[in-house]
Amino acid sequence: MGKFVVKHIVRLTLLLLAVSAIAFGLIAASPVDPVQANVGQAAWVSMSEAKRAQLAEYWGVNTPIWERYVNWLGAVLHGDLGTSLRYNAPVADVIAWRAGNTLALMAVAWVVSGVLGFALGVVAGVKRGGVVDKVVKAYCFVLASTPAFWLGLLFLMVFAVGLGWFPIGFSVPIGKAAADVTFAEVAHHMVLPAITLSVVGVAQIALHTREKTIDVMESDYMRFARARGLTTWQAVRRHGLRNLALPAITLQFASISEIFGGSVLVEQVFSYPGLGQAAVTAALGGDAALLCAIAVFSAALVFGGNLIANILYGVIDPRIRKGEVSR
Repeated sequence: MGKFVVKHIVRLTLLLLAVSAIAFGLIAASPVDPVQANVGQAAWVSMSEAKRAQLAEYWGVNTPIWERYVNWLGAVLHGDLGTSLRYNAPVADVIAWRAGNTLALMAVAWVVSGVLGFALGVVAGVKRGGVVDKVVKAYCFVLASTPAFWLGLLFLMVFAVGLGWFPIGFSVPIGKAAADVTFAEVAHHMVLPAITLSVVGVAQIALHTREKTIDVMESDYMRFARARGLTTWQAVRRHGLRNLALPAITLQFASISEIFGGSVLVEQVFSYPGLGQAAVTAALGGDAALLCAIAVFSAALVFGGNLIANILYGVIDPRIRKGEVSR
């Protein structure tokens, strides 16, 4: 277990270094001028050359990219993530404020899409070739080809603008003090973004679970279980779910990266103040410190999800745990 933990810590460290370096390089190659993007076009035109040079020096625009990255990395090792140019606040504060919204949104979408996708996949696999199977496949194929932002706009027009059941955006009511916002109001604002992410994330898990269910139903031990007098659903519940759970968990934890990527678009559509919206703002403004911190945070989130999946493998399937011990 000690070797297992050390190996993954080393991998995580190398991954975060690579992600931060790539993010810094992409920002440097971007045509966005951070000074002009942050002061605004009108102020930039009326500004003197001396003032422009002063701002460029203050923000380190003319400093070589490698030197900026080394300075940023040294500050991060001392616990300082830098200052966001776009929000004029410490990066740690910006991420702490917005990470809660994004993580809550992702958690709801992750759980709903996983449970619903697994259930639909099992039902479709057991009822292979039937009406239910065809409906589930059609539903999944349509969703798999549907962009998340388009679905979000559709939900926004129908349920927020047309029917008025949900607010049109933001995570809390407009003009209300943070101390007065209730949990019910926060949940009400989260419903449409969470449904959008959940619906899109169902397709992959449902289709893969369906294929695995078909393989399980055609296995020898399932035939033997039915020959002993068990009904189809009794055999699935007693002997099939354990074998179906392992690949489903693999897909579910691997989908964290897809859900985070989808949250970037969904948060833009619903004006939801999360990390995805902050990442877009940082990219458009050339905010290297904030964008790198978000990239590192998301990479750590995905890596942590995969690590949890590896640990759960041994809990679900004892053969994997014994194999690890024997090695």
